[in-house]
Amino acid sequence: MTGTMEAKLREITERIYAEGVAKAQEEAARILDKASKEASLMLTEARRESEHLLDNARAQAEQLSENTQSELRLSARQMMAELQHTISGIITTKVVEKPLADAMKDLSFLQQIIETALSNWRPSDHSGPDLQLLLPDAERARLADFIAARSTDMLNSGVQVQFDDRIRSGFRIGPVNGSYVVSFSGDDFQQLFRSYLRPQIDKLLFS
Repeated sequence: MTGTMEAKLREITERIYAEGVAKAQEEAARILDKASKEASLMLTEARRESEHLLDNARAQAEQLSENTQSELRLSARQMMAELQHTISGIITTKVVEKPLADAMKDLSFLQQIIETALSNWRPSDHSGPDLQLLLPDAERARLADFIAARSTDMLNSGVQVQFDDRIRSGFRIGPVNGSYVVSFSGDDFQQLFRSYLRPQIDKLLFS
């Protein structure tokens, strides 16, 4: 009887142990499977996030490259424009400055343009303001004979002649009251010729 009881207890114990082990194995397998799935999901998410970060980094790098190239192209265009402007200015100055300076030193040329300006500045209304002719003080001696020869005509026409040390070359005319003045100085002629020649030189050099 005792032997039979012990056998049954052993059988029951072994069955309970076996069932416990089986359940434990099943639970362990379930936990491992869950952990594996979660790990796989985390790995997939990590890969997706990594690809997203890489895509953003590539896009930013491409945008930076495009912006840099655009800035370089703009800087190059600006540099070329400034260089062209400098070259054109130098050539225009060389073309205009010396020949014009020589012309303004030519007494007969200066007298001719003064006479032309005065002959075309005769208001029909003789009651209008007298005219003032301003000449460079440095040319006083050279222009003395010219002014003396025409002083009577100038006075009769209401023209007052004065020398001004602020005028380097050429002359200026305007009403005596100073309401306005028209300048025919060497600098003015230079600006005039430069404004005319500059587009022609730009077209010739850089078209």
